[in-house]
Amino acid sequence: MKIYKFLSLFFIAFTLFSFVACQSSRDDDNPQDATPGKLQIKFENGFNNVGDIVLNQTVQTSSNGQKHNFSALKYIISNIALIDENGNEFKYNENNPDKGAFIVDQADAVAGIIYLNLDGVPKNNYKKIKFGLGVSQKAYLLGQDGQAEFWTKAKQKGMTWSWAAGYVFVKLEGKYGTDSASKEFMNHTGNMGNVTANEQPDLYREITLNLPTTARVTGQIRPSVHILADLNQFLSGEKALTLATANDMLMGSNQHLIDVTNNLTKMFKVDHVHND
Repeated sequence: MKIYKFLSLFFIAFTLFSFVACQSSRDDDNPQDATPGKLQIKFENGFNNVGDIVLNQTVQTSSNGQKHNFSALKYIISNIALIDENGNEFKYNENNPDKGAFIVDQADAVAGIIYLNLDGVPKNNYKKIKFGLGVSQKAYLLGQDGQAEFWTKAKQKGMTWSWAAGYVFVKLEGKYGTDSASKEFMNHTGNMGNVTANEQPDLYREITLNLPTTARVTGQIRPSVHILADLNQFLSGEKALTLATANDMLMGSNQHLIDVTNNLTKMFKVDHVHND
């Protein structure tokens, strides 16, 4: 009799547990639950997809045999968009730098990682991520009043020129040389104000990356997307570049900096996604 009662109680407990677990699973997958969630993006700068560049220390040899390191490594990320399984895009504060633009600065890295945190992301399963390198013309042409907070942050980080010239999109500084990295260089890319009015090239670029694992945003799950940036692309990318007296101290959007920009758009890849 005692065994029978025990088995009965065990069966009831198991049934209740199974019901609660199934109900919880249904609640997680409930399409009516539109509670927005969060998503974290982690940028890790490295060479040849080996992360954690140490400023003033880590030395790389380019495909043309030139040694170089970085004393400053910064770039602006904006217009982040998440693309779901059906190709629909969630645009995170598009063309609104005050809320949707970030500065990735290697000097701020924690254990080699720079963290960007997005709030108010709709519940969904996301398969791709898209973002801009730099600041779009549409955002820039909002004027200073339309981006006062981010302009101030960028100015404090040394990522601006005068307002008429605009933002520095990518700031690379360091040393280079053949036998050792000993000669200083400075390459700052960016648009020269209103590119149409000034008849200048537009160096803003958008990059789209596939996620190796679906990022499942819910009210309870905050995915973390880990992006590796291979700075070997700077000189050893699609177009092999060599630093010399003619181009080692340049700012703006001349042909060398266009080539640098085009190389750097290929440096990003998603290494992995955590759904926590």
